[in-house]
Amino acid sequence: MWQLAFAAVGAMGQMAAGQAAQDAAELDAFNIETQREMSKVEAAQRHNDRLEQYNMNRKANIAAFYASGADVRMDKSVGAFLKRQQEIATEDTKRSDLMGMFEQMKLTQQATSTRIEGRARKQAAMISAFSTLTKGISDYQDTRGT
Repeated sequence: MWQLAFAAVGAMGQMAAGQAAQDAAELDAFNIETQREMSKVEAAQRHNDRLEQYNMNRKANIAAFYASGADVRMDKSVGAFLKRQQEIATEDTKRSDLMGMFEQMKLTQQATSTRIEGRARKQAAMISAFSTLTKGISDYQDTRGT
């Protein structure tokens, strides 16, 4: 009779451990998703910082060209320079945005994988608990029959 009781207690412990593993995985996934949201904000901030830097540099360059006596509106080389600076800033922000998107995708995948792992651990614990109960019943029947 004790074999059944011990098997039941062991199975309940295994089930509780499986639930705890799944709960821990859910918490880890939540933390990863929080990290993803922070990454999204950081990417937006990098984008805005680069545009602000471009605008400040553009104003400084225009002021320097005026100070040197160049006609900013009519001088084609000044226009080409300013256009190239705009292209560089645009490329930089696109690259930064793409890197931010990839980081967010990576973190989303990590959170999903963590949740799947947690469910798998819970399922493994349930199977182990079932095996423990089955073995306990079998042992009880063997000893009862003798």
